[in-house]
Amino acid sequence: MGHITKPPPPPAVFRIVDLFAGPGGLDVAADVLGHQVTGIEWDENACATREAAGMDTFWGDVRAYRAAFFPRAQVLTGGPPCQTFTVAGHGAGRRALDQVVEYIDRLHDAVRAEDGDWKKIFRTWRAISEELRRKAVLAEEVKKEKREVETRRAVTRKALVRSLGKLGTSDAEIKKILKSPRGPRDLDLEDETLKGLIVEFDAQGAELHALKQQLEELGDERTGLVLTPLWWVIERSRRPGSDAYEAVVLEQVQAVMPVWEKYAEVLTTLGYRTRTQLMLTEAFGVPQTRKRAVLMARLGETDVAEVPETHERYRSRSVPSDSSGVDRADALLWDLSEQSTDRSPKAAWVSMETALKKARDLDPELPDRPAFTVVSNYGTGGDPGARGRRDHDVPSATITGKVSRNRLVHKGTDTDLPRFDRFALAEAGVLQSFPVAYPWRGGDRSQQVGNAVPPRLALHVLRQVLEPGLGREQALARTEQAVSDLENWRPPSAPVKARTHRGLPGHPLTGR
Repeated sequence: MGHITKPPPPPAVFRIVDLFAGPGGLDVAADVLGHQVTGIEWDENACATREAAGMDTFWGDVRAYRAAFFPRAQVLTGGPPCQTFTVAGHGAGRRALDQVVEYIDRLHDAVRAEDGDWKKIFRTWRAISEELRRKAVLAEEVKKEKREVETRRAVTRKALVRSLGKLGTSDAEIKKILKSPRGPRDLDLEDETLKGLIVEFDAQGAELHALKQQLEELGDERTGLVLTPLWWVIERSRRPGSDAYEAVVLEQVQAVMPVWEKYAEVLTTLGYRTRTQLMLTEAFGVPQTRKRAVLMARLGETDVAEVPETHERYRSRSVPSDSSGVDRADALLWDLSEQSTDRSPKAAWVSMETALKKARDLDPELPDRPAFTVVSNYGTGGDPGARGRRDHDVPSATITGKVSRNRLVHKGTDTDLPRFDRFALAEAGVLQSFPVAYPWRGGDRSQQVGNAVPPRLALHVLRQVLEPGLGREQALARTEQAVSDLENWRPPSAPVKARTHRGLPGHPLTGR
């Protein structure tokens, strides 16, 4: 009698609640893996896409919901807004990070206090929330005052331009005068009216500068949103009668990594094994270069292993010596010191050409272009005129909300393609690793694509965290099947209407 190999048992199905869920990048990955996911999203456009994609959704600000509303959720995922952290090398971004770290330390102190009293922990959170609320209210008042000053200064500026023009000052000289750090203060003029305009313009500029400084000190209200997932984990872990999440997965831009590392300290105190990992999307089969900071945690004694890279990292073919090189964006993209610890054989990274050809096989109506170069809407190296460029046979540069503005030209030229000189929305989604059939709806669709979690990256992370017991061959087979299912995914025949608070009773995660 021949040897019969028993197939591995089907993986456990987890119930996931996804904060800041966006159009569904993580959700569609969880779906093809067989998990049940419910997202919370405030943007109505993203909710429209989620509805068409059949994603279970609660609409609204995540701060209007609580972990206690979803007691049957076993896994928490999310990607809080990152705009205030993308300038981490500058003053405002650095202050935003420092402020969040300070709040996390306060929560951590409350959590690890000897008595572990829930009421004291909750009071700490309420105090932080109230502090953030007051700052947000004051910031709105300052913004209103700033808009009023900007309006007055625009009027003064027009009057000043007219007066200088009457004196025979050229347009170029006027522009230089107004752009100068000292403005028009250095002008030696006898006209009292013009002098008055100059004084007024100068004073308004100083007032605007002071208001901008004040806004930076107050911070952005979105800064506080990055604390929300941590509070949900604390609430489920420390609130009497609650069960802790079995796993936590959070992702954001690279600048948020110090926040995730602080999160990990708190989660360790709460009984989790954690890992943070800087992930390069093209190293996981996404046809795009992008860096993401990921926090992974499992409750109990199960270690969280590094997510192994399946594809080679992308390196620029050439590193130009001058700042105007067409591929300089590539040269600046990755530090050569970043090395993967995984030495197993890897597939080549996926190019735009390969991804879009596979998409055309599934949707023949997509355009079939000749060899092309993508000219970015963004400048590189601080030079707005030095547009980043990528040829069709390499991965795309990072897909942003401005993807629809990128030009497609004949490869190696500046000649626009006569047809299809912009990516179709479905193509932009494919470069973000969404299925070609993903049903983008609502407004700001390019922004939805750019803000989304790359589903293929999410698939790798979720499989690693939620199925840690699989052997290497089983994990590889499981991942390959899930990738195929993701590429061939189709939306349901009928949309799923997004819920509000009224939809909580009777929902599978509420236990009501």
